[in-house]
Amino acid sequence: MRVAKLGSIALLLFAAGCADMQGLSPQARLDDANRLAAGKTLGATRISPAAWPAEDWWKRYGDPQLDRLIEEALRGSPTLRVAAARQRRALAYVSVSKAALLPRVDGSGSVIRQRFPEHGLYPPPIAGGWDTQNQLQATLDYEIDFWDKNRAAYESALGQAKAAEVDTYAARLALSVNVAQAYVRMQRAYRQLDVMQATLRQREQIYALTRDRVAAGIDSRLDLKQAEGAIPATREQIVQQQEAIDLARNQLAALIGAGPDRGLEIPRPDARAPEAPELPSAVPADLIGRRPDVVAQRWRVEAAGRDIDVAKAQFYPNVSLTAFLGLQSIGLSQFLRAGSAIAGAGPALSLPIFDGGRLRGNLAAADADYDTAVELYNQTLVDALRDVVDQLASLRSVGEQRRQQRIAVATAQEAYDLALLRYREGIGNYLQVLTAQWQLLAQQSLEVDLDATELSLSINLTRALGGGFADGPKSVAAVAR
Repeated sequence: MRVAKLGSIALLLFAAGCADMQGLSPQARLDDANRLAAGKTLGATRISPAAWPAEDWWKRYGDPQLDRLIEEALRGSPTLRVAAARQRRALAYVSVSKAALLPRVDGSGSVIRQRFPEHGLYPPPIAGGWDTQNQLQATLDYEIDFWDKNRAAYESALGQAKAAEVDTYAARLALSVNVAQAYVRMQRAYRQLDVMQATLRQREQIYALTRDRVAAGIDSRLDLKQAEGAIPATREQIVQQQEAIDLARNQLAALIGAGPDRGLEIPRPDARAPEAPELPSAVPADLIGRRPDVVAQRWRVEAAGRDIDVAKAQFYPNVSLTAFLGLQSIGLSQFLRAGSAIAGAGPALSLPIFDGGRLRGNLAAADADYDTAVELYNQTLVDALRDVVDQLASLRSVGEQRRQQRIAVATAQEAYDLALLRYREGIGNYLQVLTAQWQLLAQQSLEVDLDATELSLSINLTRALGGGFADGPKSVAAVAR
């Protein structure tokens, strides 16, 4: 009868705890990637199942020096070491959470010299005198995880560790992309320097020709001064491009984790843009497993969901078992005898009855954290798809610009050659030559910029497609076992 009454009381308390969670639940829902319609937008791009980037995607640009720089950066960058340290920290929390699933055994020992009171628990001759109290004890504690609270906490830590592992790959991808983009900027500066140096040679030749025409009385000194003034302006632009090369070298050295002297060892780049871009099949659905930021955020959603389970389990009774075994005596002479043995075992149960709303607040916070993680995931997925289509749209635009620009370069070159020929023959004037040369210079400079833009967009498309990432963290799985 007494057992039945205690069981009824426990059930009532349990029911009260469950009722206290009413009205609390997450509000957000994970978005479906297939809901994000993009078929019409992506329809103009060639589709190939093999178009996903490889893990060493930078090798497709055909520049061994770029390969070496990125590999050096991946070995020595402090940024990657920071990401690796964060991953180790997350893995350490997995080990801590996993320990709560197992029994805990502690050992303790003490030797205390003390005076025992005359009116205490101990009778004479111990009472009123000095003696040594000795104890050696081993204690076993084990929390029975009825409601999977500890299991949920472990799985939450595991999810965070998996997210940290994916973040490490995201850091590798960001670093390799930054190295490649700095390399492209350096290549652009070199090619712009070529244009400026060729322009300088042309203007020096025109200046010499103008000087002869002034001596022959064909042109005025105004024409000569205009031709002369164009030379230092071109030299100024040459200095600007040399500065851009130096800055790119410094940035590359910093990205690979080296000093600026390492940048001085980097010769002229020679990266080449790949063929027209191809889009992998099953976009956007496959971005869920190919984009490290999307994958990492999905793991954070999973971890937040397990945190809700932990918060809910706090409402239920907590049951644990405790056992101890050891020796205890007053005075060392009896310490190691059988009569000094102590032992005990028993369960302990606790249930929150009134906590002033702490548990409901904790659960509401966990629900809000989950909603935040879900909406961040949804936004990350939308941004990932937009990132892909942005790069494709820009690549298509650059392709069309390059077709028009080739025509413009040919036309400007022909106009300049004709103006220079007329000037040499004494038919044309310097203003015509100068105008034609400025147009040619503008088109040559634009050609360099479009080439660099195409390379940069190709790199960005690789990043937008995940940079060769494939969902499947391995180091966390080893810890989970």
